[in-house]
Amino acid sequence: MKSIHTWLSEYGESHQHATNKTIHWICVPTIFFSIVGFLYQIKTGWQFGDAPITVAHLVTILIIIYYVILSPAISIGVAMFILLCLTLCGWIEVVCSNPWMVYLILFVVAWIGQFIGHNIEGKKPSFFKDIQYLLIGPAWLLSAIYKKLGIKI
Repeated sequence: MKSIHTWLSEYGESHQHATNKTIHWICVPTIFFSIVGFLYQIKTGWQFGDAPITVAHLVTILIIIYYVILSPAISIGVAMFILLCLTLCGWIEVVCSNPWMVYLILFVVAWIGQFIGHNIEGKKPSFFKDIQYLLIGPAWLLSAIYKKLGIKI
């Protein structure tokens, strides 16, 4: 298995252009959130106290485990972002009559942004090479934040 540093270095190769990087700062978290939102809409029938357990809860546990294996430090940041996503999904479910449409619009617009960014970059998205890069994008963004804060990954 590749190290987190190898994954991030390879991902960074196709994310050099400033505009593409900026687009990724907006679109990667939006895509991640929209996918969590889609999965949040699928109820398991189980409860944790009064709260329903959704497929999003189960899948994000697996995602956190993946990140713990790659980098315990990154997994903490991802877990915090996932908690924010789940909280927002719960709120959207309460205030919005059609949460699926919210997530669909976010998902489609964010992917259009991603492809525009890669067109500007002149390089294909990394996930065309390996599907795991879909999970490396959030780690790449977090690694930049960690670097600024002096946190080792």
